[in-house]
Amino acid sequence: MSAPAPQELRDLAVAVARSAAALVREQRRGGVEVADTKSSAVDVVTETDRASEELVRRLLLEARPDDAVLGEEGDDVVGTSGVRWVVDPIDGTVNFLYGLPQYAVSVAAEVDGPQGPEVVAGVVLNVATGVEYAAHVGPQGPVATRDGRPIGVRRVVPLSQTLVATGFSYDSEVRERQARSLTHLLPRVRDIRRLGSCALDLCGVAEGSLDAYVEEGVHLWDHAAGALVARGAGARTELMTGASGRDLLLCAPAGSFEEFRALVLEAGYAGYPTSGE
Repeated sequence: MSAPAPQELRDLAVAVARSAAALVREQRRGGVEVADTKSSAVDVVTETDRASEELVRRLLLEARPDDAVLGEEGDDVVGTSGVRWVVDPIDGTVNFLYGLPQYAVSVAAEVDGPQGPEVVAGVVLNVATGVEYAAHVGPQGPVATRDGRPIGVRRVVPLSQTLVATGFSYDSEVRERQARSLTHLLPRVRDIRRLGSCALDLCGVAEGSLDAYVEEGVHLWDHAAGALVARGAGARTELMTGASGRDLLLCAPAGSFEEFRALVLEAGYAGYPTSGE
């Protein structure tokens, strides 16, 4: 069976994400209750997270019943088609809980390839604002859009003028290590932003509203779609082992990536690289 075209997978991801975003938006109007916690008492799950993921799974499997699905909140669905969907039903759940307009539905499609699974399509939809970032792998590489229009990273600036997004672990010991690294990083850049959604931070680099991003403790569902958007807009991403042994993700425009990477290593964020593009 031939693999589906990335554009087809992107279009399905967009349609499904729009349906999930409508559900999340409607349930937010009715108020939000914490349903459970995960890694710590402040790492929350809401009933809307679960409802959104259930809807995304159902719509994807109705359209493509042989595909696999990996989601943040549910059990994995095993497939036979060579396509796996990677789903974050609400990236930025704490923002969602507090009503801060920086949370998104993220849906990405991986396809089995000779070098292993490759993300070939994805969408990150900011539920609160309706802004929609999408990407797919074309003949010349990834292509990224915001609300259907091509986007590109900001021009390369010196490190001292770099606006860096980051995030922090829910584990207090890991937070302490991250804080020590941050104290080295902060005096050497323009400023730091902690916006609360990995997927949207990556899209911020893609559209030029941020210059770079670094965070330890990310999961595949956090960054699968957003990293493809960033690469499609001219950024580089790299997944490394962080100082606490968890996945550390870096993202910056290709022209400034090496300099930013060197600063991250100097600041003590990272262990050893595991993959990058």
